[in-house]
Amino acid sequence: MRGAGVRSAGRAGAVALGVVLVAGGCTVQGTGPDGKGHAPVRIEVTGHPPKSTPSRSERPPKTPSTGTRAARVLWERGDTGRDVRELQARLRQVEWLVDGPTGTYDDLTERAVSGFQGKRGLPRTGRTDTVTWQRLLGMSHEPGKWELYLMGGQPAAAPDPRCTRGRVLCVSKSSRTLRWMIDGRTVSTMSVRFGSQYTPTREGVFQVYWKSRHHVSTLYDSAMPYAMFFSGGQAVHYSYDFAAQGYAGASHGCVNVRDEAAIADLYAQVRNGDKVVVYW
Repeated sequence: MRGAGVRSAGRAGAVALGVVLVAGGCTVQGTGPDGKGHAPVRIEVTGHPPKSTPSRSERPPKTPSTGTRAARVLWERGDTGRDVRELQARLRQVEWLVDGPTGTYDDLTERAVSGFQGKRGLPRTGRTDTVTWQRLLGMSHEPGKWELYLMGGQPAAAPDPRCTRGRVLCVSKSSRTLRWMIDGRTVSTMSVRFGSQYTPTREGVFQVYWKSRHHVSTLYDSAMPYAMFFSGGQAVHYSYDFAAQGYAGASHGCVNVRDEAAIADLYAQVRNGDKVVVYW
């Protein structure tokens, strides 16, 4: 009944037997020798097989972070501004960032974002994309002025008036920040630490008088990369210890910077004779 009789009958035979074609097959309705009707029998049409579902390997890959489309990067290392400050404030709320906010997307922010992403199964890029930002928004509240500008001792007011003219390394002890300023405009901001009470960082107005890219202290036998000397043996320089230990330590009077990429960029811009202002 299933195969040969219907195939050999052709179109005429199909009509005689009362074949009703359906999608993917046909139904035969006819009578048996005893004149009684038989139940319809479904017969597959061999010439037109149904379309198959593509295999997993044939399907277009999905982006893990969004499922369908790539996430757009909002902020990354080197970016500055109020949005970055809010990002840092929210990262503090979920305990992925201790310092700041500073408003500068530095190495600490990059590591905090990477850790936050990895904990939630997102690609650990260290860049804040739309997926990461939405996840962080759902876990934090909108920061107020205190969280944006005062937590961690970050600046809430304008810089010292002595910093508003010319090319200035504007160093605030109260906010623990260094602002690189040109004619009153803040070009970059970075976290810094200072000397201990026994070896304090001098306050006042100075000038950069010597730059030494690979400097090593002969007094303390310690590396001082990107050193920019402004008062005797005191300089602004990168500190490996600050990068590793944070504010738990102190310098011997120098202004320590923890973000190597930031101070490398600063070192390339600063010239001998540029002003240095250190103040509370």
